[in-house]
Amino acid sequence: MDNVARLLKESWTLVEGDRDRLSGHFYARLFLLDPALRQLFPVQMTGQGDRLLEAIITAIHAIDDPESFDEFLRSLGRDHRKYHVADQHYVTVGVALLDALRSIAGEGWDLEYDQAWRDAYGVLSARMMAGAAADEGPPFWHAEVLTHERHGPDIAVLTCRALQYPLRWRAGQYVSLEVPRYHPRVWRNYSMANAPNDDNVLEFHVRAPDAGWVSGALVRRVKPGHLLRLAAPMGSMTLDRASERDILCVAGGVGLAPINALVEELASYNRTRWVHVFYGARQAADLYGLARLQELVAVHPWLSVTPACSDDPDFDGERGEIPDVVARYGPWTTHDCYVSGSARMVRATLRVLAADEVPPPHIRYDTFGAI
Repeated sequence: MDNVARLLKESWTLVEGDRDRLSGHFYARLFLLDPALRQLFPVQMTGQGDRLLEAIITAIHAIDDPESFDEFLRSLGRDHRKYHVADQHYVTVGVALLDALRSIAGEGWDLEYDQAWRDAYGVLSARMMAGAAADEGPPFWHAEVLTHERHGPDIAVLTCRALQYPLRWRAGQYVSLEVPRYHPRVWRNYSMANAPNDDNVLEFHVRAPDAGWVSGALVRRVKPGHLLRLAAPMGSMTLDRASERDILCVAGGVGLAPINALVEELASYNRTRWVHVFYGARQAADLYGLARLQELVAVHPWLSVTPACSDDPDFDGERGEIPDVVARYGPWTTHDCYVSGSARMVRATLRVLAADEVPPPHIRYDTFGAI
């Protein structure tokens, strides 16, 4: 597998700089091979190619770690049930992908690269199909929006209840979500902001600073009573209940959502582990979840919350980028660390933790965008 991983990464350099042509060629070939597949995709394909390539890159890097690679692919297979993907579709996708890679790579492509991609895709598709076959739940859940609160011009906190079937998740996980009323067949990932409960109610924190389709609809158009669709929960940014280490949580913006869920779960059983939450935003007005955290601090002596603002000179608290604030309070070498926020914020926080020599297995993170 080491040699296959090397060949995959090496050959990827031949096409990485021409992603638009790669995705365009792939989809043209895919729909030519099986025109019926077009109905599984959104009407507007803008951005669809980027998500395909991100999945490929993730798989390429995951292949270095067979254990997490296996679980990642099985989860991906379960998740793809929401698209109504059948086993025969994996064969068609494999043919289209290899054809696109060969065409874009040009003369640099050779038989070794071709065989490595064939072997890797065979493993990928087999494990995805196994994950889908083993899943006993529905392809997706219908959920009714219960509440919707706006926080400023581009942030919303909403709750919904999954209907018909229990939806089981762990604090720190995320689901893929669709707003069929406005953007059918367009799915985006959002973390649950609450721990599991018997009422099947989920909370989401959504930011839409621009005209993003799903996030824009969730912030500006969705109302109580509307129906959403939720796919199977995914993600491994979950608590290790066997650990006795204290906990560091770092949240930036709406990255607070999974951190909120982790703290809520800890509140149900923790008595011995100190939990330090660092919560950052640009302006004090953007710290929409601070009051709720402070209520928890008032009743749980093991919990501390440190808010910080990077661009608010009037803020009466820590100022600066949240990774820099975390660094000032370190070291965090003996902690379990959870980080959630933008890609830039997560990268900077991971550098702080690396400088503190926190063992990588003690770090879990969730990022909104490529890491």
